[in-house]
Amino acid sequence: MKTKPDLSFWKLWNLSFGFFGVQIAYALQSANVSRIFATLGADPHDLSYFWILPPLMGLIVQPIVGTMSDKTWNRFGRRLPYLILGAIVAVIVMCLLPNAGSFGLTVSSAILVGLFALMLLDTSINMAMQPFKMLVGDMVNEKQKGLAYSIQSFLCNAGSIVGYVFPFILTWIGFQNTAAEGVIPETVIYSFYIGAAILLLCVVYSLAKIKEWPPHVYAEYNGGVDTSKADAKKEKTNVIKLLVNAPKTFWTVGLVQFFCWFAFLFMWTYTNGTIAKNAFDTPETVSKYGITDANGEVFQAKYILINDTTVILEHGKATVAGFMAPDGSLTKVNKLSIERVNAPSIAVVENGLIASKEGVAAFDFNESIDTRDAKLSINGGLPVDAPASIKLVDYLTLIQQESKPVELTLAGIVTHDPRSGELFIDEAEVRTLNDPAKAQFATHIVLNTESKQYNDAGNWVGILFAIQAIGSVLWAVVLPMFRNRKFSYALSLLLGAAGFISAGYITNPYLLFLSFALIGCAWAAMLAWPFTILTNSLKGGNIGAYLGLFNCSICIPQIIGALAGGWILAAIGSPDALAPQWMMMVIAGVSLAVGALCVGFIKEHQPEAVKE
Repeated sequence: MKTKPDLSFWKLWNLSFGFFGVQIAYALQSANVSRIFATLGADPHDLSYFWILPPLMGLIVQPIVGTMSDKTWNRFGRRLPYLILGAIVAVIVMCLLPNAGSFGLTVSSAILVGLFALMLLDTSINMAMQPFKMLVGDMVNEKQKGLAYSIQSFLCNAGSIVGYVFPFILTWIGFQNTAAEGVIPETVIYSFYIGAAILLLCVVYSLAKIKEWPPHVYAEYNGGVDTSKADAKKEKTNVIKLLVNAPKTFWTVGLVQFFCWFAFLFMWTYTNGTIAKNAFDTPETVSKYGITDANGEVFQAKYILINDTTVILEHGKATVAGFMAPDGSLTKVNKLSIERVNAPSIAVVENGLIASKEGVAAFDFNESIDTRDAKLSINGGLPVDAPASIKLVDYLTLIQQESKPVELTLAGIVTHDPRSGELFIDEAEVRTLNDPAKAQFATHIVLNTESKQYNDAGNWVGILFAIQAIGSVLWAVVLPMFRNRKFSYALSLLLGAAGFISAGYITNPYLLFLSFALIGCAWAAMLAWPFTILTNSLKGGNIGAYLGLFNCSICIPQIIGALAGGWILAAIGSPDALAPQWMMMVIAGVSLAVGALCVGFIKEHQPEAVKE
């Protein structure tokens, strides 16, 4: 087997440059997905479940891509065809995902669209990312692999920084950072659009600059067979056999990977909620997700109506029946404003809901509202004289006065054309409330995703993730200076563990820079050392297959973390209190510390050309 030649710095750079665009897409996904699904109406306890399908698809797709690319030879190359396909799908899906709440769908349908888009996005990003890892294994000698993966790590983190700060910069420029309930803000939507355009340009650059070795040259340098030969086509890669014959390094590095990726899944899922509450004091809101009857049965739906006509519960909010004067008289309203002398009118009720400013309710039910020296404007009509004070009454209060059973319609409501104002009942189910007097709202406490504080926190999470990426870039420069690779690997993970744990407690937005810089140290090691250690222990023509299988050590811990996240959050929290998402950051830190301890099980393959 011939020794692979040394490559110039710029050739090493070109092999990985496309990683910059791919990582922008990955950064936008990791920083904004929880924000997107929370805005669409997902419960915090369900957020982790939305991360199950992406790694599950990666678990299936990546080994297939790795194995197939080992046998692929065409005019575009060996690995590059998969880059092209993955990038095209990613660009399309990046334009779809942030618009999931803008199609006039029900909340459940919008979440399903977003989930499907997320699944495709994560799969396509990994498909586009995998060729760059394989190209280094194909074309770079062992002496230069450390440098090659360091360049890849640098480009990866540079792309991350760009992707993370997009929403913050667009807000600064003047794009809207808040939106109507269930709709993703402009800052997030246009960030995905710009990221898709940059990804496309990076792929074009990669195709122009990377020239893969032809089959016979590849065989000479990698100790394999020329897979372009007819007899080589008879050879098939047996996945079970590959796993049985995998070097011990494959399994020990995979063990470390398990605890690392488990931790980072929690970071991507719960950082938004943690920062929004701890550092930005986002207001809480009581979400009404259904009505409880006398037997404790919950009638749950995004919309609950009386006799298919009157909406009494709309997307977690009770609709207003009217205002009640001190004498007990009730006036039903859909729109209500208070007009004071020499002062702008104050909206009290709009479209049947209590008026709010930036997602925060301005009034509450049964709250006395002073209307002295003022007039009421009812249902958009002319002002009328008002009593000295009024109280808002919801429809459930009226239902409780009924002595006979009340039929409720549990439904979704959809509009096919938001401009028309036409609403249609969807997925309806009729239930009977036998004892209306004992009916209550079923509620839980969530962060107000419409509020300015929540969306400012969402932008700040991007800045914190950018700090993480900067810390990773700087630490990636330091990593090769350590003589003992395992020591630097374990140290990096311990620093990251400290960052996660501190992020769960710190309330100053700027002090969080330190936490996420420390997390960046762990990220740098996770990007550089696992593939360097593994590829040094692999020989022959199955490098792509092994790297595809090794991707399972990334996917499986994410799947387990996604399945366990909601259960853990419910176990450590209380049903009548805000979900303690900050505790999930602490658990992530503990997981990373366990990963650092597991580094001790790794036994590296030490080629003669590598000096430590």
